[in-house]
Amino acid sequence: MIKIINGKRYDTKTASMIESWDNGLGSNDFHNCSEDLYRTSKGNYFIHGDGGAMTRWSESNGNTTWGSSGIEALTFKEVLEWLEEHGFDIPEEAIELKKLVEEA
Repeated sequence: MIKIINGKRYDTKTASMIESWDNGLGSNDFHNCSEDLYRTSKGNYFIHGDGGAMTRWSESNGNTTWGSSGIEALTFKEVLEWLEEHGFDIPEEAIELKKLVEEA
């Protein structure tokens, strides 16, 4: 999937997938959701998500809502929040993110 956001191309075929998460629900469940975290060759991060009609990835025409997929660009802070929310550690290749986290 490819999406242009603020003049930058985010492409799941050319970026490196860092982590993958899903909520374990079946594909026919309206709450089914999966997200993949990607890093571009220039060090930008984005999520490719796919979900049912009751998820953030849904689409609507006003009368009907259906499951869909999409791409969302993330800031470094949003990447850290996503990793923490889904129980992942900071990946080794994400040196720029490690600099933002301080020792407890």
